[in-house]
Amino acid sequence: MKEGESYQDFLKGMFDVGQLFDKPEPLKGIRILEVCYVVLGPAACDYLAEFGAEVIKFEGQRGDQMRFVTPYAFFWKNMSPGLEIENHNKYWVGMHMGNPKANEIFLDLVKKSDVVIDNLTPGRMAEWGISYQDLKRINPRIIQLHVSGYGSWGPWTGRASYDAVAQSMGALSPITGYEERGPIKSGVWIADWITGLMCAIAIMSALNHREKTGEGQFIDYSQVENVIRWLDWTWLFTSMQEENRKRAGNRDLAICPSDLFDCSDGWIALAAFSSEEFKGLCEAMGSMDLYDKYADPTTRLEDEIAREILKRINEWTKTKTMAEVEELGSAMGFAATRVLTAEDVYHGEHFRERGTVQEFHDPLYGEMVEEAYPPRLSETPSRLKWCSRPLGFDNEYVFTKLLGLSGEKVKNLQEEGVIFKWNPKIPSHCPPKEWDGKKGIKLG
Repeated sequence: MKEGESYQDFLKGMFDVGQLFDKPEPLKGIRILEVCYVVLGPAACDYLAEFGAEVIKFEGQRGDQMRFVTPYAFFWKNMSPGLEIENHNKYWVGMHMGNPKANEIFLDLVKKSDVVIDNLTPGRMAEWGISYQDLKRINPRIIQLHVSGYGSWGPWTGRASYDAVAQSMGALSPITGYEERGPIKSGVWIADWITGLMCAIAIMSALNHREKTGEGQFIDYSQVENVIRWLDWTWLFTSMQEENRKRAGNRDLAICPSDLFDCSDGWIALAAFSSEEFKGLCEAMGSMDLYDKYADPTTRLEDEIAREILKRINEWTKTKTMAEVEELGSAMGFAATRVLTAEDVYHGEHFRERGTVQEFHDPLYGEMVEEAYPPRLSETPSRLKWCSRPLGFDNEYVFTKLLGLSGEKVKNLQEEGVIFKWNPKIPSHCPPKEWDGKKGIKLG
């Protein structure tokens, strides 16, 4: 630290967003072959790619389903936002491993790779002759991760699973929503994204084990089991009380008060669990009678008492603006912040300064603004380098640069239908209409 410099300013300088591309990538040199579709598998690979892993994504001729999954049928420069958000910094190859020649090419790449990730139907890779045993035989150090809804064995193996299904089968939906209504799923694909994150952690653990022993391994990951794992205290409560956790809306059943409240001009999130925090809230409300009766945090968790407290707070917040409650929270020591919209976050000074929202130039699509992977590493930060790509966009780079095939050989493979590129009749496969045929291409 410089003389007179605050610790906060010291840290701000250490994590300067402007220096992202001047620092090394922690996973540079790790090559991952991605045979994944939709969100679950691609998200795991995206997390690793943002930290520098070289991810090669393989698509069949129809392409990743997310090329057609987009809100309100909205496409931007032929790109689906549904595809983009979990597919940064990857190399895109059009090749279906069910083709025997494609199978051979894939196994040649396995010899030069560290990780294979798939989220296909359990056993599909084995049907194509690229089971874990096949991969391990040609590369004993290979790590393979298979992620699916219910895992590679068990009574439910092979069942289709989407995010909404996983939230329901993992018991998240039944405890989400208001007590007088039915179950509600999350507004985002939370079971996909968090499972993808945990898959990335599993890969890192396996890489660390390999670093110590030289041994690869197979990782089987179940999306539904992952949902079950992050239901906080639900399982202990259920097993000990022999009753299901009930839906409670925005109310936190283990912290009171902790809820969303209606102000005169919008909604605010407010929490004050400790005795000191609750005292500050009661002083701000002019309701010290609540503090006198319920200073003990555990007393406030009794159902009738909690309902009384939350009702009193909501009556108070309706007389205040969001700004007034926020200011009182800062002054009196309880947590209070307005409920931000995606637009608020997009323009938020705090998130721009920290690099939560990053601006970067993509050579194919131009200027982009997106949310970045949040862990902040001072010496080896993550970064956004480029967006998702048209189907088969990096064929030449991968096959000539990494496998050493001649340009003529690559052309022959394309003519034979072993590898392929975007279908011009399907816009979401294609580059932007204004593409000059050169920008964004990496030559082998």
